[in-house]
Parts: sequence; structure tokens; C-alpha cells
Amino acid sequence: MHVNQQTPIAFLGMGLMGTRMASRLLQAGYTVAVWNRSPHACEVLIQQGAQSLDLAEIGNYPVVLTCLADDQAVQSVFSQIQPALKAQQIIVDFSSLSVAATLSLAQAAQQQDVIWIDSPVSGGTMGAEQGTLVIFAGGDAAIIQQLDPIYQVLSQRVTRMGDSGTGQATKICNQLIVAANSTLIAEAVALADQAGVDTTLLAPALAGGFADSKPFQILAPRMATETFEPVQWKVQTLSKDLNNALQLAQSFNLKIPVAQKALLQLQAHQENGFAEKDLATIIKVIEQ
Repeated sequence: MHVNQQTPIAFLGMGLMGTRMASRLLQAGYTVAVWNRSPHACEVLIQQGAQSLDLAEIGNYPVVLTCLADDQAVQSVFSQIQPALKAQQIIVDFSSLSVAATLSLAQAAQQQDVIWIDSPVSGGTMGAEQGTLVIFAGGDAAIIQQLDPIYQVLSQRVTRMGDSGTGQATKICNQLIVAANSTLIAEAVALADQAGVDTTLLAPALAGGFADSKPFQILAPRMATETFEPVQWKVQTLSKDLNNALQLAQSFNLKIPVAQKALLQLQAHQENGFAEKDLATIIKVIEQ
């Protein structure tokens, strides 16, 4: 199949990331039909020229993009669309899932001659808005190549990591570093504050040094000024991703104690009513 601007796209999942990604595809001239479990999330896209998607009509779209919350959400939506899927359709899943769920979905799709490509993304809402995401793809190399016109609108780089599931494994490693790092950044900001440091100067002072990173530049200023809106990363999302990392490591009998400790902190924070709040709020746990 030759993918270009004339290829109609179905996009399922209009969350923080999905809305921004669908918006970019519309601006690039693609025909995009959108669906979300709660339909009101689609309204802003429909105003931008998207069509409203009826899941029963999914077979009319050669490329189906999904950007959903977790394993359960993707499995639930896949079971809804499965009866209407047609041979040779391509499903590109931008969600962050467990490797096990991805392998079982790819296998179920294959039984219907449908191609599953795992394509989790990194770069947050800003990356989605600006089209500068980085994408880790798992699956058929030739298909990933064919999807390039779509990927180019959404990302600065796509790397095929291997067969089905390897895109998700790469994203899990990415999130392991981001999530565990976020708890350390909070500890550093809290310690600096206690030691009389003007914590608003931490990000510019450490910029370009060995401790610097994108999460540090985003989180440290937010933690220093207690600016937790708008939400850029939800606590529950990072908690879910770290949990996937622990499960994957356990399947290989690999011990990852730093990630385990970070997960306990994030889970406790989540249970204290911060599930939907920004990751920067983890500073509250340290300060207590």
C-alpha cells in the first residue's frame, strides 16, 4: 500500500496526545476520522475539519491510529473494531503498553491479515503539538517505511527497534529513566531548598552539565515554583509505565531496584489523590 495525503486515516483516542497528533495530521492535509470513548473530546477536532468516526465503519480506513490509556483500553477498543477490520489494514498503536499485551494484539490482528505496528512515542504534549516526537517502532520493516509520510508529520525521528513488541520495550526503558529520574529531581530540589539555594536558579545553573536532561529542565522549575498546571505528565501514566518495566524485568528474572523504589513512591503519591495531577507534584512527597 502506498501511504500519502489521500490515504484516509481513522484515529482512536483523543487524549492529551491524540488530540494534538490528530490536529497536526489535519493541518498537513490528511482526511482524519476521529473517535473517543467520551465523544465530547472529539469536538475540537471536528471543528478543525475532522470527521466523526463510527467504529462499525473502521474497515473503510486503510490506516488506523490508536493513542489510548493502557493495555485494558487498547484491548477493549480492539475487541470493538475487530469484527469490522479488513485484510491488509494497518493498525499503528501510539499507546504505551506492556510487551505482553502488544504481542497478543499483534497476533490477534495477524489472524485477520491485519498488520499491527507498535509505535509508542516520547516527547510529551509539547512534542505532539510541534511534531517533534521520537517514535520507537516494532514490526514489519517495509510497513514502517511505508508509514513514513504519516510519521513525518508527527515526529522528528522514527527508529525501528525490531519485531513486534520491541517498540514498547524501548518506550518502557525510556519511561523507566524519566520516572525514576523525576523522583531524584524532586529530592534534589527539596535538598537545595533546605540548604538555602534559590531553587528557581537550579535549571539554568545545571543546564548543559552532566545532571541536565529535558525532564530536569521541565520539572525543576515547576517544582521550585510549585507550578503544577497545565498537566504535562500525569502521575498515573508514569506509575503505569514503571509498573510495565518491573513486570518486563520480572519476566527475565532481572532485578531493577532503583525503578522499584521510584514506583513505590509514585504509587503512594497516586493513592494520596494525585493520580491525575502533574508529575512535578512528586516534590510534595519529598517535602513531607
